[in-house]
Amino acid sequence: MRLTTKGLLLIAIPTLVEVALLSGLMKAQNDAEQAEQWSLHSKDVLRQTSAILEPVLIESVRMRGAVLKNERSSTTPVTLWIDLDRRIDRLVDLVADDPVQVERAAQIRQTIQAYRQWSDRVQDLLRTGRREDVLERFRSQASVDVVDRFRAQLAAFQNEELRMDAVRSVQAADALAQQQQLTAAVVVGSIVMTALAVFLFTRGLRGRLARLSDNAERLAESSPLGPPSSGNDEIAQLDEILHDTSRRLLESERLQARFQSDLARRADELTRTNETLHQQTQENEMFIYSVSHDLRAPLVNLQGFSKELTHACDDLREAVRSSSFAPNERERIERVIDEDIGEALRFLQSAVLRAAHIIDSLLRLSRVGRVEYRRQEVDVGSVVRHVLDAMQASIRDCHAEIVVEELPPVWGDPTALEQIFANLIGNAINYLDPDRPGRIEIGALPAPPGVRTLRIFYVKDNGLGIPAGAMPRLFNAFQRLHGSIAAGEGIGLALVRRMVERHGGRVWAESTEGEGTTFYLSLPEAAKQVVAA
Repeated sequence: MRLTTKGLLLIAIPTLVEVALLSGLMKAQNDAEQAEQWSLHSKDVLRQTSAILEPVLIESVRMRGAVLKNERSSTTPVTLWIDLDRRIDRLVDLVADDPVQVERAAQIRQTIQAYRQWSDRVQDLLRTGRREDVLERFRSQASVDVVDRFRAQLAAFQNEELRMDAVRSVQAADALAQQQQLTAAVVVGSIVMTALAVFLFTRGLRGRLARLSDNAERLAESSPLGPPSSGNDEIAQLDEILHDTSRRLLESERLQARFQSDLARRADELTRTNETLHQQTQENEMFIYSVSHDLRAPLVNLQGFSKELTHACDDLREAVRSSSFAPNERERIERVIDEDIGEALRFLQSAVLRAAHIIDSLLRLSRVGRVEYRRQEVDVGSVVRHVLDAMQASIRDCHAEIVVEELPPVWGDPTALEQIFANLIGNAINYLDPDRPGRIEIGALPAPPGVRTLRIFYVKDNGLGIPAGAMPRLFNAFQRLHGSIAAGEGIGLALVRRMVERHGGRVWAESTEGEGTTFYLSLPEAAKQVVAA
């Protein structure tokens, strides 16, 4: 039999016994309460009969005095009879379950009505001055018969109610005694049944539970477990689980040792790879810096020579104009100078200028990795306000609505952070859709689950959006997705990514072409000094 089945049986049997005892106790309590209510009911009936008898007796005495004094104005208030009739109705309601008492109450009502008729007749005789007739009525003892009959009826009614009250009092005492006996039986029975259930349940389980507890302690200490428990109940199942867990833990320890060895080896490989990448990055930056400087001198020479050639063309044009060439020959030479040579020089100057911009961009990219950041707590809201103040002319030109939410402080370099937000907000302004009102929102999101050292910011616009095919190369250098809309070399987002990564965060974007773009970036939370990447 399973342990739970045993436990349920040992709980169910005492519970049934206790329920039976409690049922008897509740019945005895109900009988006692009902007997007490009947006793109170009898007392209420007796009070009501007294309330009926007293006014009638007082009225009888008053009537006798009025006859003796010959008070012709004497009269009985109608309210007295109304009140007596209402009290009799109340008395009938109280004894409605006893037909004999109801009949007696009806007789009492008739007697009072008879007395009222006799009293009204006496008062009529007094008012008309027929005192002799009144005295004759008293001498005939008609009133004594009515009042005595009324008293006798009330006395019989009260005696019956007193008898019933005595019976009910005895019943209440018996019910109370039975209730006390059953209460004691319930308490004693509960204690006995609980003790018996505990004894039966724990008998034979102490040794097995002690063995199970010992195996659990051995498992916690990673020691070998003792022999498994016999049986097929929950204790045996738990002990089997403990042994299976012990086997799994041993296997896990072996796997963990192997994984730690592999992890250490891969960590060494990753360290060497990171060092190699860092060295290559430095070499690439130095190479870019060196090549950019080396290319700047030839470009300066090309730009100077192109200007010299331009001046030479001007001189040649003046010389041709003042020469003795035939007009058609002079016109042909001027056309060559203005169109062919001039156009070639303009193309040369544009190419030189373009190459100079590319070299400047390469230099800026190389400097990003070599600039030493001065990290401190930075108020991002203040940084964004400075950027927006600097871009007020562009914002007014495109009639854009700027919404800035509450921005928490971060830990980083103020200059680099200003450049980051300047690039993102500048892109949002440049690539707004001219066919609809522009809206740019700058805000922050809660920290992602499990990452409490970073805060996420976003710059959202409802501009042109980015094609899905261009998203993978969005942060690459020299990528122009809308080249004809805004000027630039396409390194702004590459600079943003490099600066955010140096702060220990990352930047990404979500965009729908024709609807808008949202750029997200994570930055270290203020007062959390995170080592830059």
